[in-house]
Amino acid sequence: MKAKHILLIEDEAGIADNITYSLKAEGFQVTWKGLGADGVNACADDVIDLVILDVGLPDISGFEVCKEIRKNSDVPIVFLTARGDEIDRVVGLEIGGDDYVVKPFSPRELVARVKVILRRQRDDLVSVAPAKSAFVMDEPKRQIRYCNQLLDLTGYEFGILSVLLKQPERVFSREQLMDAVWSAPEESFDRAVDTHIKTLRAKLKAVNPDDNSVVTHRGVGYSLKVSS
Repeated sequence: MKAKHILLIEDEAGIADNITYSLKAEGFQVTWKGLGADGVNACADDVIDLVILDVGLPDISGFEVCKEIRKNSDVPIVFLTARGDEIDRVVGLEIGGDDYVVKPFSPRELVARVKVILRRQRDDLVSVAPAKSAFVMDEPKRQIRYCNQLLDLTGYEFGILSVLLKQPERVFSREQLMDAVWSAPEESFDRAVDTHIKTLRAKLKAVNPDDNSVVTHRGVGYSLKVSS
């Protein structure tokens, strides 16, 4: 099996060396870029399975790098930052980040998170929702179509919707969704699932104004109604 290709965008050489060593020790292929612009180009020019992205880059913000990558790719992105403020975490997740690691951190912990994210992506076949559903999911590509239109989803929105799609009509609690989608659910802020459900619903309604697919079960959680 071909080694997974990780793109590391980090300007501090010492940190980059430690991360690269830990990833290669686990069998990953690693490309390191010290500037955000170079990272964006590398992501466009090569097949990348996951991006590890420092927020505090010398040329452009890691958040801006993420936005540029998201214009053309749904590749998973893990942010690295020296800032642990909740607002930074929220911004990173809302613009398409899949995880968030605050410095200082253990390279082994980072590698473990990378493995969790990549493991979620593995699927031998394209997943298709049940008959009569307006949803079609391509899990290896991390894409979901709704009413024949490709949805522009963040990593967490895709994760939540894919979990709901795999077991339509089943009610999932917030805790169950976080355990299934977040790599470190115990570190996530309160009501994170609600926030992503709200943005997910808005995107579904943008495609179909009459959409009511995501059902709220007060005091319990959420389910997905796929049939008309």
